[in-house]
Amino acid sequence: MPSPSRDRDGATASTASTAESATASPGREQTRQRVIEAAIGLLTRGGRDAVTTRAVADAAGLQPPAIYRLFGDKDGLLDAVAAHGFAAFLATKHVDPDPRDPIEDLRAGWDVAIEFGLANPALYTLMYTEPAGTTSAAFKAGMEILMGRIRRLAAGGWLRVDEELAAQIIHATARGAVLTWLSLPQERRDPALLTTLRECMVAAVTNRQPAVHEPGPAGAARALRAALPEQTTLSGAEQQLLGEWLNRLAADG
Repeated sequence: MPSPSRDRDGATASTASTAESATASPGREQTRQRVIEAAIGLLTRGGRDAVTTRAVADAAGLQPPAIYRLFGDKDGLLDAVAAHGFAAFLATKHVDPDPRDPIEDLRAGWDVAIEFGLANPALYTLMYTEPAGTTSAAFKAGMEILMGRIRRLAAGGWLRVDEELAAQIIHATARGAVLTWLSLPQERRDPALLTTLRECMVAAVTNRQPAVHEPGPAGAARALRAALPEQTTLSGAEQQLLGEWLNRLAADG
């Protein structure tokens, strides 16, 4: 479990690159990056109210109109800061395409999200209160990493719920854990909160034992074929058709 004592925005957020148009000129992109980093500095020190266009312009060594040329308005700047945060978060993720233990891989991924939130509280809070941030390329790439973990759980017979619901549970528990932790006064921050929420998430989305003991479609088909007579949702004709398909898949293994 990540250490809960890291309560200030670290360098992680200020060093990751934002996802921007490849057609932007180098000079414009450098200026844009400088403004985003200035905004993150103000956000870290003084919270969201400290991020005014004038204060950001002063911190970046620019005139206020430059902010409007680069970002449209203050909301556009905050959206860019949130997108930058998701890019920084994405840079912390480790992807193992074939983990030895998919459930431990899930725990590790959840812990990475918690670590980032605790290390970058002001930025993390902004990321999840600016809806436009979740449309960024970095956010979508991060969700693809999460969906990859979930698909590996499903393929191994570990997944307890639908893939989309699993993603929502994992995402909601991580975000809720961080935001709840940050809302508590220092003396009430019990590390057991984070560990308990993580294990509740694991129990909610995974089985204690894999439902499929053989890898690949053939093993899954055999497991489903064995359970088919016990189900009552399908009609007799539907069961027969599904049984034929499962027989063909099982025969390939």
